[in-house]
Amino acid sequence: MTTLGRRIASWVKGLKYGDLDDAAIREVKRRVIDSLATTLGAYDAHPPKIVREKAMAVTAGSPKRKDTPVVLSPNRPLPDPGATVWGTCHHTLPELAAFANGAMVRYLDYNDTYLSLEPAHPSDNISAAAAVAEQTGRGGRDFILAVVIGYEIQCRLCDAASLRAGGWDHVTYGALSTAALAAKLWDLSEDQTEHALGLAGVCNIATRQTRTGQIADWKACAFANAARNGVFAADLARRGMTGPHEIFEGPKGLIRQLNIPGVKNMALGRRGDYMINKTYIKYWPAEYHSQSAIEAILALRPEIGKRDVVKLDIKSFEAAVSIIGSEPEKWRPTSRETADHSMAYCVAVAMIDGDVTLASFDDNRLRDPKVLALMDKTSITEDAEMNKGYPKGIPNLLVVQLADGKTVQKRVDYPRGHALNPMTDDEVVAKFRRLAAGVIANETADRILDAAWRLDELDDLSGITAFEVLKH
Repeated sequence: MTTLGRRIASWVKGLKYGDLDDAAIREVKRRVIDSLATTLGAYDAHPPKIVREKAMAVTAGSPKRKDTPVVLSPNRPLPDPGATVWGTCHHTLPELAAFANGAMVRYLDYNDTYLSLEPAHPSDNISAAAAVAEQTGRGGRDFILAVVIGYEIQCRLCDAASLRAGGWDHVTYGALSTAALAAKLWDLSEDQTEHALGLAGVCNIATRQTRTGQIADWKACAFANAARNGVFAADLARRGMTGPHEIFEGPKGLIRQLNIPGVKNMALGRRGDYMINKTYIKYWPAEYHSQSAIEAILALRPEIGKRDVVKLDIKSFEAAVSIIGSEPEKWRPTSRETADHSMAYCVAVAMIDGDVTLASFDDNRLRDPKVLALMDKTSITEDAEMNKGYPKGIPNLLVVQLADGKTVQKRVDYPRGHALNPMTDDEVVAKFRRLAAGVIANETADRILDAAWRLDELDDLSGITAFEVLKH
């Protein structure tokens, strides 16, 4: 019987750029712009500074260009010319670049999302694809193909089985998806790719404690660490190391250990049916299950006006209640990481301020008496009707009782940015410019945007990876 690892390896090896549809190629460009936006918005935060310092402790030379191609020969070692730590001139090992850049993409919880049996942030794959593409001197088309592969493997695994149900974290799938995309960029054989999946899968099983209770800096680094290890696993396989056989189906493999039998029948993409087309760009910098609740309260805000709120009831679905609406810590967040994973907080600050921005999670806002008072009037309950609408949508129904006796309500299923209510290209660019303002020069922003929209024409990735931030 062909193992799932072998089936994935065969699919990865066989997929060509010509197999991609125009929509998937377009979405890669949009996701690159969005990921660089969230990187720049997070650049001066504490955890991004730590991960850059860690990556920059190692120097790996300068990236190879098309005039000095890397020879992908199994008979001699591949030189490690390095990959860029974004926003610097420093080149480090690709696995460290994947880690540092991935943590910056993820820190604000503002990068894209996919919701299924297991939720995920599939643009977390982009830093790994960029690092290995840069290290191997690959051009834009190879990079686009690798990104599509990363999205495909991660999202199809999320469709197949829930990790959250067993207390495991979605980044477990990320080690596999990044190993697969790195294998493609290193042009590994089917055997080597299957070994890369075994090496990545056997030692990167993450617990969901990352997202439980008061949430720490590590939340931003969890997938970045999986990406680091996925790239590392593919590099070991490229150099000849073998990985555990039957990583999925084995007697101690992922299916049995994580109780995920559904992955045995996992589908893989084909032209016109790639998972990247089904993912969502975030409109607000908050955990995705809260996006429809934020949109609903903003729609109700003019009707509420200056009248006092007596009670705010959010009728939601199991995943939202479990992840961002049930723990006591979510009613008194002490960190931005916990606050952006608190639906009560996000709705309260949106009601009071009329928006949710990066400033909504400043320390002084977390202690704002007005925000805390409205949170104390808020309840979040699981509702059978809302459960029916998930994961196709993220339905949240807000019912607000006012002091004058009036009750107003609003339900939103597909908030702005959802695959069924997508942001326009102009809105994606506006998000990029908003987060880039004051971090990079306007000319640099123009150059990055131009390169991203022409990604399929680029001979190397320097147009999107080689930029410097402004001095502060």
